Amino acid sequence: MQFTLTTIAALAGSAAAHIHMIDPAPITAKENPNSGSAIDYDINSPLSGMEAYPCKGALQYLGQPEGASVATWAQGSAQSITIGEGATHDGGSCQLSLSYDQGATFTVVKSIIGGCPVVNGQFPFTVPADAPTGDAVFSWSWINHTGNREFYQNCAAVTITGASARARRQLGEVAARQNVAFDQRPAIFVAQLEGSGWCVAEGVDVLYPEPGPDVDNTSTKTGAPTQC
Repeated sequence: MQFTLTTIAALAGSAAAHIHMIDPAPITAKENPNSGSAIDYDINSPLSGMEAYPCKGALQYLGQPEGASVATWAQGSAQSITIGEGATHDGGSCQLSLSYDQGATFTVVKSIIGGCPVVNGQFPFTVPADAPTGDAVFSWSWINHTGNREFYQNCAAVTITGASARARRQLGEVAARQNVAFDQRPAIFVAQLEGSGWCVAEGVDVLYPEPGPDVDNTSTKTGAPTQC
């Protein structure tokens, strides 16, 4: 019995050792009312390797009730994500990205360098003014500051809608000032997975090689990734 209790405690500790996005609710998350019997009780854990990228297999539910959209965002609108409870491994760097091809490619919406995630934390971002409309996959990815060198990713099904004519004119001006069209934004940065080709040292917040035009950098100790 002692072995059983110890094993259970170890498993419980492992489940609580990490953290995940809770809003928008990821596909297969317990917070997602569409998950049904497809709940991933290991959603806090990092990806095991490139075979688990993207989204730890959750995108198999796209087009099914479990993969229904959980949020509708207009072009140019102010939004935020919420992180749940767990261990943050002293934060690190995160990226928010959108995919319109069911996860084959992800385009970076925002890069957060340092201080991400925090327990029960909210991170604001703006939907690009020229983001394509339609069904999309929204990704939160994280490379931790301390601990085992890992890569985390949660993905939610969302819908991007067009702005009003007046808003489109205003958003067009904003997009012009940014001087980076959506299709010119960088791809998501993937590291720490065998086959990804990139590694990040422990004790630094990764300085993304291509963070995109929307960046929050609060880090006091950044580090560039290395090819590996």
